[in-house]
Amino acid sequence: SCQQLPSRAQQMLLMHFSLLGGTPKPEPQPEQVIKNYTEELQVPPDEDCIICMEKLSAASGYSDVTDSKAIGPLAVGRLTKCSHAFHLLCLLAMYCNGNKDGSLQCPSCKTIYGEKTGTQPQGKMEVLRFQMSLPGHEDCGTILIVYNIPHGIQGPEHPNPGKPFTARGFPRQCYLPDNAQGRKVLELLKVAWKRRLIFTVGTSSTTGETDTVVWNEIHHKTEMDRNVTGHGYPDPNYLQNVLAELAAQGVTEDCLEQQ
Repeated sequence: SCQQLPSRAQQMLLMHFSLLGGTPKPEPQPEQVIKNYTEELQVPPDEDCIICMEKLSAASGYSDVTDSKAIGPLAVGRLTKCSHAFHLLCLLAMYCNGNKDGSLQCPSCKTIYGEKTGTQPQGKMEVLRFQMSLPGHEDCGTILIVYNIPHGIQGPEHPNPGKPFTARGFPRQCYLPDNAQGRKVLELLKVAWKRRLIFTVGTSSTTGETDTVVWNEIHHKTEMDRNVTGHGYPDPNYLQNVLAELAAQGVTEDCLEQQ
């Protein structure tokens, strides 16, 4: 039998949190972003650039399509944390083809430089708590997250700027156990929401609809008391898996210490 959710009034009494999100930040200069996270090498290593597949000692394969006054076609640099080397012009081309949000992700090892943000449209995230427990987490209550994004018009960061996008299935309800690890996941999801990483505009994998709001690689549990679709409980590995998915987007416990 389906569990009855507490009435809206009962949930609100237990805890209420609301967070608006989805406003783009001003764009930094692309060349400056590349310079922020690389050091230029005077002698290029004897290896290929994995972006253009040309030798690092030769000109960038993007030198005929990427125009830059500050970075020459032969310039080579290594990323400061992971030390992977690329043509700087190839990194610039890769950056300009992405979100242009001031962050850079190493194409070799996926190390993130700066604060990665996404293209989630504007909307609202609400958090409610209630006493009922989730299957597999009978020792605690439940955190309910409600995401709400309305239909809208695509911005310059979306696939078809100026065209409408649809937002089907909202508000979407998602569930976490109200224990220490569930609360940690919640705090990281709040960071991911502020950075516009939880949803994006794209093509629905279930319906094939284009120009619609879809999940963006951070899995959520949308069923509370049964696991019919695989999006419910019990799932003993879920909290660990979602922490790994958040980390892959650059959202880790370090982000909570900085707040």
